[in-house]
Amino acid sequence: MNETDHSDRPVTLQTEDDLEALLADTDLALVEFYTDGCGICQSMEPVLTNVARETAATVATINPRDDPPLVERFQVQSVPLFVLFADGDPVDRRADGFIGADDLLAWVEESA
Repeated sequence: MNETDHSDRPVTLQTEDDLEALLADTDLALVEFYTDGCGICQSMEPVLTNVARETAATVATINPRDDPPLVERFQVQSVPLFVLFADGDPVDRRADGFIGADDLLAWVEESA
């Protein structure tokens, strides 16, 4: 992973090490846990791009399916799961299915 600066597009993370590196380099991060076969997750892609452009938080996505410790660590029971991190620590989470950009932005601002 070489994209730790704030971007106007979500950063794709591959491993838990990528996630740790991102969290070490950013004050505020919104991470979506997704799976490839999740239709709602796919419909969230343009929403996340909009959120990445509008917020100071770094927006990232990660597919935890091949990493059981990551699933256990963040208690991923359904996708999409959104976890908001501040200073490397999870501060809030949502697993409400599809969330519109305005709602997601408001949640990030309220929870940060």
